[in-house]
Amino acid sequence: MKGLLTTILLLLCTAVGAQNAEKLYTEGKALYDAKNYTQAFPKLKAAAEKGHKKAQYRLGRCYDKGNGVAEDDKQAFIWYSKAAAQGNAKAQYQVGKCYKNGEGVAKDQAKAFQYFSKAAKQGNGDAQLALGKCYLKGKGTKVDKVKAKAWFQKAVKNEKDGKEVQDHLRKELADGDEDAKVIMKMVGMK
Repeated sequence: MKGLLTTILLLLCTAVGAQNAEKLYTEGKALYDAKNYTQAFPKLKAAAEKGHKKAQYRLGRCYDKGNGVAEDDKQAFIWYSKAAAQGNAKAQYQVGKCYKNGEGVAKDQAKAFQYFSKAAKQGNGDAQLALGKCYLKGKGTKVDKVKAKAWFQKAVKNEKDGKEVQDHLRKELADGDEDAKVIMKMVGMK
């Protein structure tokens, strides 16, 4: 009987903690979206420390961009990694970028490729574009232009992120990026 009561109490505490994390995240995200980063940060941090994956991702963004806290690539990587381990596609993409660029962690193109792959398979348009670039240039994998083209097409046709991906490619092209020119030709963009 005592064991059952202990189990029930643990379950209740866990449920209350999850509700508190969700409430903290919701409040923190609203403040973050309103660009009130200094007030958002402590709420997001509290929710992230309770294991809330979206809060962990957002906290990574705070450290990555210096929003409400001093910019810190190592802390950004740590929090992105925690959210990525829970399957958050945006965080997986960010971890891939950290490995690709050596931000907060040593450069590792193979790990960047792995994280871009995870996020791309979940439908993240930025990751689909990044994965296509990995295949195009042989970064972290073998060159495979057929796979590159397939991922580029998914990225530009992505329901959620496709327009942003296309705008990004156009900006890169305007900045003289030769890869953008190749990618746009591969997917038939003008």
